[in-house]
Amino acid sequence: MEAVDVAKWFLSKESMSPKKIQKLVYYAYSWYLTLMNETVEGINNRLFDEKIKAWVHGPVIYSIYNEYREYGYHNVPKQDTDENLYTEDMLDVFQQVWDVYGDYSANELESITHQEEPWREARGELKPLDNGYDSIKDETIFSYYLEQMEDE
Repeated sequence: MEAVDVAKWFLSKESMSPKKIQKLVYYAYSWYLTLMNETVEGINNRLFDEKIKAWVHGPVIYSIYNEYREYGYHNVPKQDTDENLYTEDMLDVFQQVWDVYGDYSANELESITHQEEPWREARGELKPLDNGYDSIKDETIFSYYLEQMEDE
């Protein structure tokens, strides 16, 4: 699975900005990682292999950035996708992410990710507008979202 394939599933729901796409794909990755692995030491099941970077406006997957960068702050048009690309588990996670986060704006999603440990840890001591290129660690994602799920 490629990150852009995940983005296309969300774009099959509605037209949205590249920033919103980034955040929805980040949450899909995070939830899939958390739900499809048993322990933080045994993370083998990832939605895609690409690293997620902690950029100024939140988590970013470079291939998605590159795919939709021409749209800037404008919405990417709604797209069709082939549901057969995805496993039942993937579709279940995507739908859950959509149900929870789909109604938020890109700026609201950015704000939410900025309050969460995975992005904050990867940013470290960077100032708010400093460029950062560190990856968000899968172990931090797993631990953080597992704790969130256990608290509900």
